[in-house]
Amino acid sequence: MARKCTFCGNDIEPGTGTMYVKKDGTVYHFCSSKCRKNMLKLKRDAKKVRWTNFYIKE
Repeated sequence: MARKCTFCGNDIEPGTGTMYVKKDGTVYHFCSSKCRKNMLKLKRDAKKVRWTNFYIKE
C-alpha cells in the first residue's frame, strides 16, 4: 500500500518516509526531509512551490 506525501504528492514506498503526528491527532506523511522542512519549518504552501505535484500553473 503506497502512501502519498502530504506536501509534494509523490508516492512513498512501503518502509520509507516519515510520519509526523501533531498534538491534535493530524497525521502527515513525508517522502523526504525536504518536504518535511518546507511544510513544518518554513510553512510553505505546496500550491506555490514549483517542484510539487500540487503546483497550480496560472
